[in-house]
Amino acid sequence: MLVRRFYDDRLAQAAYLIGCQRTGDALVIDPPRDIAPILEAARAEGMRIAKVTETHIHADFVSGARELAAATGAELLLSAEGGPDWQYGYAAEAGATLLHDRDTIVLGGVRIAAWHTPGHTPEHLAFLVTDTARSEEPVAMVTGDFVFVGDVGRPDLLEKAAKVVGTMEVGARQLFRSLQQLADLPDHLQIWPGHGAGSACGKALGAMPTSTLGYERRTNWAFGIADEAAFVAAVLEGQPTPPAYFAMMKHLNKVGAPILGARGAPAPLPWRDLPAALAEGAVVDVRPAGAYRDAHLPGTLNIPLIKAFTTWAGWLLSYEAPIALIADSTADAVEAQRALASIGLDRVTGMFDANDLAAQPGVASGRVGEITDAVGLAEGGRRIIDLREPNEWTAGHIPGAEHHPLGTVTATLADLPRDTPLAIHCQAGTRSAIGASVLERMGFTDVVDLTAGYAGWARATAGVE
Repeated sequence: MLVRRFYDDRLAQAAYLIGCQRTGDALVIDPPRDIAPILEAARAEGMRIAKVTETHIHADFVSGARELAAATGAELLLSAEGGPDWQYGYAAEAGATLLHDRDTIVLGGVRIAAWHTPGHTPEHLAFLVTDTARSEEPVAMVTGDFVFVGDVGRPDLLEKAAKVVGTMEVGARQLFRSLQQLADLPDHLQIWPGHGAGSACGKALGAMPTSTLGYERRTNWAFGIADEAAFVAAVLEGQPTPPAYFAMMKHLNKVGAPILGARGAPAPLPWRDLPAALAEGAVVDVRPAGAYRDAHLPGTLNIPLIKAFTTWAGWLLSYEAPIALIADSTADAVEAQRALASIGLDRVTGMFDANDLAAQPGVASGRVGEITDAVGLAEGGRRIIDLREPNEWTAGHIPGAEHHPLGTVTATLADLPRDTPLAIHCQAGTRSAIGASVLERMGFTDVVDLTAGYAGWARATAGVE
């Protein structure tokens, strides 16, 4: 049996290629939209992608299952579980085969059984893998968003992100019962999860790529709660705020995202087109925060090409408007375009070359301040805006600060007079750099970025509310 794992650090998402080396046939589970690495690996290993499937209708990235099946001619397998409200809208059009609980997929000597494991979503499947050439005992389970390393998939996303009222507690109870299905499986069973640390699909995901069922039984909090009501309360408590784009992901993956096919690099754009690009949509400068702060063009949005790029792009960009990029290189623009497509932001119109930015009229620079001056700034009439998440705010914050998570400021500060003096901060400076560009784009004229963040404040003083 051959196994290959493909991991996207920005999405904290894992896909798996599982195949029989004797027959050369392979199944891919939960492919991302960028299928090139999977196709390349299959070619290198001499494997034919015969089947493609996914564990559930994803909420955090655009599935590449339809894309990969179309590119390879593979059979597309989709869940038939969860009831009529949770069926794939494009299944018939794509000629998909529907999977039911305990249906079996055979690839030569590899046997893969679909297990219906509702909780995170009603239609969720996990895949129990047996390498029959070695043993009739299963070797692993591809758990998707059912069981993670150190955590389980959150059951509240349908209600909090997709606004499907009344699904949160039902999902939590289903998740508890799904965990009971694992009782007779052996401790040595490997757990191959769909996400790692950094994903918003749980609250305590570990950084290890895989685990075993025995280890999770000993260390994963969810396996230590035997009472259903207590489990429901625990799994719903303390979940992170889901990014705004999750609702769009759920919709696209249910109805079927457009097939992209091969895409070229973003076309070069002349700087004279910048005013039109700003008027029609968003212009995203993907350079590092320091470079943007030193020299940028007002109205542009700085989302550096860092690990959290897709998260903040999903929070801050519209699916209805075109997106132009500012980048130091074509390679950076290609990477940004690929990352945006991974969450369905496909309307990239081209790239402005940042190497020519300094010569453009109206170049501005950002203002920075010392975090230790925050209280004095507040006493002087400047409003201190904390851009961190609710759990960070609750753990400690600067006296006099106001809490406005970065993903919400366009709404929560919309009515504030644009000449209001603001001083913004996050934990360590990454989000506040993005936030400064967001507020400037909204028209605020007096914004100071306290770049050391709350971490700097905590090091310097013990004064918290």
